[in-house]
Amino acid sequence: MRVIIFGATGMVGQGVLRECLVDAGVERVLVVGRSPTGVQNAKLTEIIHNDFTDYSAIEGQLTGFDACFFCLGVSSIGMSEERYRHLTYDITLTAATTLARLNPQMTFTYVTGAGTDSTEQGSRMWARVKGKTENDLLKLPFKAAYMFRPGAIQPLHGTRSKTAWVQAVYDVTWPLWSVLRRISPALVTSTEQMGRAMIHVARVGYPKKVLEMRDINSL
Repeated sequence: MRVIIFGATGMVGQGVLRECLVDAGVERVLVVGRSPTGVQNAKLTEIIHNDFTDYSAIEGQLTGFDACFFCLGVSSIGMSEERYRHLTYDITLTAATTLARLNPQMTFTYVTGAGTDSTEQGSRMWARVKGKTENDLLKLPFKAAYMFRPGAIQPLHGTRSKTAWVQAVYDVTWPLWSVLRRISPALVTSTEQMGRAMIHVARVGYPKKVLEMRDINSL
């Protein structure tokens, strides 16, 4: 399987990248991002690309892939709806539309979040925007598309959050995470499990297009 990863320097993306590199069934990994991952691996190729609204300059390098793991995302805290929509909906749909045209047999997997509003009518701005993003991704002509809705995620294998205060919280609460994952599988997962689950659905599919936490942890 040949895969493309967006957002590989974020916490979830780091975990997904690691699992792709250790999975013998993944033969090639292409990372598209604004900054290098710092990872060295024979299977890994990186494209540094600054304009996530236009992929025309690199389209020739985006063909021949079986799956895309789209892990790029931002927090809505302190952000206007217009700005959040651009960074969440516009950027995601631009990449997905390009990939659907270039790789119609691709499986596209998008990381959203627990509480995403599929009706697009709720009171929470971020949930409405995520809901519209999910809904429109599912309309694109991919072989298949899956929406992953994790809640709390434990970073494993050296994976770290790019947000300093979030990483500080993880550092302080680290001893609790393994316990929480065992007793609350509907609320907590790990970066390792996210990566494995995303590879699984890309490889063999899943009965549901939207995967909540229990679905993710069952794979």
